[in-house]
Amino acid sequence: MLGAESMVVGITHECDYPAHIARTRPHVTGTPISATLTTSAWSPGSAAAIDAQVRELAHQGASLFHLDVGRITSLAPTVFLTQALCDVCAVDERDVRSIAASLQPPPTVVTLDGTTVEGVFRDIQTVANALGLSSDGEELVDGLRVRLRRVRERLASANAAADAGAGVAGQPTRPLPRVAVVEWSEPVYAAGHWVPELVAYAGGVDVLAEPGKHSTVRAVEEIAAAKPDVLFIAPCGYSVAQAADEAADLLAHPEWAWARQLPVWALDANGLMTRPGPRIVDGVETLASALYPEVFGPPNPSKAKRII
Repeated sequence: MLGAESMVVGITHECDYPAHIARTRPHVTGTPISATLTTSAWSPGSAAAIDAQVRELAHQGASLFHLDVGRITSLAPTVFLTQALCDVCAVDERDVRSIAASLQPPPTVVTLDGTTVEGVFRDIQTVANALGLSSDGEELVDGLRVRLRRVRERLASANAAADAGAGVAGQPTRPLPRVAVVEWSEPVYAAGHWVPELVAYAGGVDVLAEPGKHSTVRAVEEIAAAKPDVLFIAPCGYSVAQAADEAADLLAHPEWAWARQLPVWALDANGLMTRPGPRIVDGVETLASALYPEVFGPPNPSKAKRII
């Protein structure tokens, strides 16, 4: 989105977007976790297997990821992009900095650590600055802000029209929908960081998390007690098809019986929710379509699927 694809010389084993970059750039990381979310290996219930492997590796003091130092050296990068948000989701920043320091000349290390929408936008600009593309970064972030503003303006306009039709001045036609976003299924995590803000931009109220705070483990009973009007299943790293299968698997369990009375959506969390980049605005637009299809039209089925 910055027009810097030609600058990319290496990617992680998890990088899959844009697809042509994922196909053509060498991988410089790997993982010992075997329960991968590939089309061939993934199945409902894999969440528990992945969680068990992560916990076991942590117990052993082993790293969840490894960096291919030889390949990195041969690529001679001048900029490393890394993150300091989650040691489970990506390579530990300290490992990246250690390898960078061993290279000659040492590359610039750019760490992404935004936990809010504004933090993500700052990180986008930081990356653009590091690549000598400051003006492109400004243009990209400005465009993202415009899209967020359009969502809010359309919601405000629709509410105003509905209020006028009902003859109720200054009163919303209905309370904002109460939303729960599940980021992992076993154990169950409520999505944190920027996700509550995405829900708010889309015209909802997150009943499980606060903006900028880490994702947290929640008992199913807690989620039910929060009385969500809409439930989104968006496991970290899952496509919409995988999330849909996981949602169906969850809803089959007796403890989730209460959720069968709600609208339940599966989301492309991998592309829309859990990665801190420009596509979180796609996430807002998709959430808004799911919550207010009469205003925005139904969501793109490649991004969201109604389960119930």
